Amino acid sequence: MTYQPPTALPRDLLHEDDVQRALADHDFGVIFRIARDRAGISYSKIAAECDIKPERVGTLARGRGRITSFEKVMQIADALRIPGHLVGLAPRPWEADGAPAGTSRAENGPHVRRRTILQAATSTSLAAALPALHRPDTPRRITHAYVDRLRERTARLRRLDDVLGGGDTYRVYLGEVQFTKGLLRQGSFTDDARRRLTALLAEQAQQAGWAAFDAGRTRDATTLYEESRSYAKDARDQNLYGNSLAFLAYRTIPDDRSTAVTFAQDSCATITAHTPSTVRALLYERLAWACAVDGQPTGTQSALDAAREALDNGQDSEPQPDWSVWVDRTELDIMTGRCWTELGRPLRAVPVLTDALGRYSDDHARDKALYLSWLADAYLSAGEVEQAAETVGRALELATGVASIRPRQRITPLLDRLRPHADIGPVRDVLEHAAG
Repeated sequence: MTYQPPTALPRDLLHEDDVQRALADHDFGVIFRIARDRAGISYSKIAAECDIKPERVGTLARGRGRITSFEKVMQIADALRIPGHLVGLAPRPWEADGAPAGTSRAENGPHVRRRTILQAATSTSLAAALPALHRPDTPRRITHAYVDRLRERTARLRRLDDVLGGGDTYRVYLGEVQFTKGLLRQGSFTDDARRRLTALLAEQAQQAGWAAFDAGRTRDATTLYEESRSYAKDARDQNLYGNSLAFLAYRTIPDDRSTAVTFAQDSCATITAHTPSTVRALLYERLAWACAVDGQPTGTQSALDAAREALDNGQDSEPQPDWSVWVDRTELDIMTGRCWTELGRPLRAVPVLTDALGRYSDDHARDKALYLSWLADAYLSAGEVEQAAETVGRALELATGVASIRPRQRITPLLDRLRPHADIGPVRDVLEHAAG
């Protein structure tokens, strides 16, 4: 028999409008209050099942504070038996048929099914469950060939980020970081093999930091990015060092825009004549984004031009690091549209985003949902409410089941901006979809 926690919410309660609004907003204080008042579930029971201090539950219920940890959101969903799709998660293990209640088969498309299959393994065994990802046996002496095999494994694991969110991949990537740290502490190798392994560790720390950021673990992300910068410096890898600064810029934007711009400028200062074209483009893209969020149109345009020049002048035969090969003209067009949206230039943003997203696969569900949110933002800024609503609806569909907090963080404010237009059909439809 499947365990049913004493804090499981009645199923009919989950269909109430105010409950679904609170879940969509991750306002668990409201949920705790409703659980007590309408379902008779005490705060002490909620505290015990969710592993939250009782006084913290009461504080949240009074509207003070928020739950921001991805792991805590999962814990609350499991304790209160909240289907994953209501809080932006993949279907939880206890959900009987593996698909969210009320979700049609049409909504459970190929890319969603693929995520579900991969998520069937626990986060600690996910890498081992996938073909061609078994870690090679460690030799007595670490050689260049062995480091190359580990780097190939890292590249394959990076592909998980195409279809899974950081909530699913963080522990997998962190496990790789910890394994490589162990090799550096205990292994035997030449100085050059040590340097190459240290560079790989810098690369792995960046990937783990990205997954942490995507999962809402911002402190972990910052720590990993800082570690990556140190490892890249020790390995004398200028490309990875510059990318660690670019990651720090991206992470710092919400807290300190000026510092973020400085980080991004410092990352671009690492560029030399030998920097691969996709790395140059990536670093300039991150600078453009930091400048846009900081309200610097001139700096934004200059960085975007530099990124485009890097891609235009790249040679097909030029070796590119696996961690930067995803940067192409479509990605640059999307970043261009995002930047112009942030700068309040919707007439520039809409055409470039519309064209680029038409070329962007739905298989990259998390990223496309995020990018669509900027298109919806631009539509709203231009007064095109119906198109904005339709775009938000598409973003919601793609974001369903993705273990990332970022799509919901982007979509929730857009829904709030749409609410005053609820008398318009497409707006009413997307608000109902978001609530249900």
